[in-house]
Amino acid sequence: MRVVVLGAGFGGLELASTLARRLGDRVQTVLVDRAEGFVFGFSKLDVMFGRTDVARVTHRYADLAHPGVRFLRTEVRAIDPVRRRVSTDAGDLEADLLVVALGADLDPAATPGLVEGGQEFYTMEGALAARDRLAAFRGGRVLVGVCGTPFKCPPAPSETALLTHQYLEAHGLLEHSTVTLVSPLPTPVPPAPDASAAILLAFEKRGIGWLPGRVITRLDPGRGVAVTVAGEEIGYDLFLGVPKHRVPVVVATSGLAVDGWVPVDPATLATAYPGVYAVGDVTSVGTPKAGMFAEGQGAVVAAHVAATVLGADPPPPYDGRATCFVEMGEEGVAKVDVRFVPGSAPAGVLTGPDPALAEDKTAFAAERVRRWFGHAWTDR
Repeated sequence: MRVVVLGAGFGGLELASTLARRLGDRVQTVLVDRAEGFVFGFSKLDVMFGRTDVARVTHRYADLAHPGVRFLRTEVRAIDPVRRRVSTDAGDLEADLLVVALGADLDPAATPGLVEGGQEFYTMEGALAARDRLAAFRGGRVLVGVCGTPFKCPPAPSETALLTHQYLEAHGLLEHSTVTLVSPLPTPVPPAPDASAAILLAFEKRGIGWLPGRVITRLDPGRGVAVTVAGEEIGYDLFLGVPKHRVPVVVATSGLAVDGWVPVDPATLATAYPGVYAVGDVTSVGTPKAGMFAEGQGAVVAAHVAATVLGADPPPPYDGRATCFVEMGEEGVAKVDVRFVPGSAPAGVLTGPDPALAEDKTAFAAERVRRWFGHAWTDR
């Protein structure tokens, strides 16, 4: 069987490595991505706040641990889900089974004024630019703002507000600075009330402003104001923005997307096209757009492929579970275990915050580096 996986994030890496471990040479897997390597989302914040550098947090796809996985660094130009054929800059690929794991693209230009007057921090390039802007910042109003829904890693804006406060304090800028978070969410982590309460308590302790239920629709750099969908104006001297997200253009033009994202069977992650699956941020499966959900979905697809190849019973359905680590500044790290199941209300359980949980977060990342790339990662 020839499996082509488009996208080498959490979902693609977990799927490809699981197939190689379980099926060996019975499956030929091609993993396609345009990037040189994988970066954990939290590593971008580490770079942004000067904790580390890009080289130490980039895990090169050339170092993939499994010989049964061929990595192809190229740009995907077209997807034909009927024929399961993919056109890339490196040539065409044909698959017995095709998995789309291309994630969500960021579109800073979709929010007027964001490119000219603000700074996104969700890409590595954006994190580096935000690091430089923070280094040049001499104090004032910092506004962390979300420019659209859905967006990746819902706790990340809260983490950014807390870590910005910590940064300003460490650099002697806090006396003449403020930090405010503007979010479309009603609480920082809606499925986990205890986690939201812990974050809001940390905000209150530090005097971080919290403006829920608001989406930033445009920036007016000349006046230094961000404007919400309701027309409310919020002043800023430094705007750190979460850009609008959209399905990659190559997915939108393939016919896979419906109402903006790729619909899938919530139990199996199968699309409407036979032999074509989709996992992670590119889907509308109903879970948040976060790496651990994509990883779990990749594992489910791998289990279905293995069952087909081995003639085994179908695996259990996708359970919608994930664990998220949240940086809480001086309180340490919190861990949130959440579950999204169709027909039931999302539920989450908080552990921490506790400085000791930083070790759990390190172990979480190191285990995946060993599993996917076959070597130790001792950066953190």
